[in-house]
Amino acid sequence: MCTFCSVKCCFVFFNLLFLASGVTLIIIGVQEHSTYSLLGAFAMQSLSKIAIVLIAVGVAITLVSVLGHLGAFFNNKSMVSCFVCILIIIIILEILTGAVFYVFGKRTVLKMKSTIDNKAQTVIHDYSPEKRHAIDKIQEKFKCCGADGPSDWSSSVGWENHDAVPDSCCVVKSPECGMDKETAHTKGCVGAIVVFMMKNLLWVAVVCIGLGVTEVLGIVAGMLFYLNIKRNCYENMS
Repeated sequence: MCTFCSVKCCFVFFNLLFLASGVTLIIIGVQEHSTYSLLGAFAMQSLSKIAIVLIAVGVAITLVSVLGHLGAFFNNKSMVSCFVCILIIIIILEILTGAVFYVFGKRTVLKMKSTIDNKAQTVIHDYSPEKRHAIDKIQEKFKCCGADGPSDWSSSVGWENHDAVPDSCCVVKSPECGMDKETAHTKGCVGAIVVFMMKNLLWVAVVCIGLGVTEVLGIVAGMLFYLNIKRNCYENMS
């Protein structure tokens, strides 16, 4: 009985870690989704799919964790065996997803750079009323100015004051700070966005692979717990 309790406690402990990691991924995914949706003004709307992958993985881990907790609470070997089988599938998918992001992520972002650059140049040149809020938010968030630099605003049709830049370009934002171009960030938003995407894709790859490797311990704990439940059932029957 003591051994059974120890194995059960170990199983529940790993399940709590899974639950925490699942909830964390959902929160991070939601936050990243808002950022990628914002980047739709400069890049492609499909970028938000990266955040959706994080949310989907987080939801899957959370649901599997709940199944594991129910199996531990009821000492139900069917639930525990389902937990182990589903976790094996998730681990395989996580490692494959992480490997794809790691191998092809940087290459994909570099291929997209020219597309992002062209779209950013057009957006800055037009500075249309419906996209101004997103553009300003991007410049504030990424501490950048223009597509390739502050000089882009001097040829913008939508931005009338060519001797100034939007206040969102300023290192320290204040009313009409953009009147002095010397106070603006010198780096362009295209370069900042590309670096952000590369870091994010690498981070997603590391998280997926890291979770997959760590969850192997959860499978071991689940299998030990399953065998202990089965052993207890045989002992009660005899």
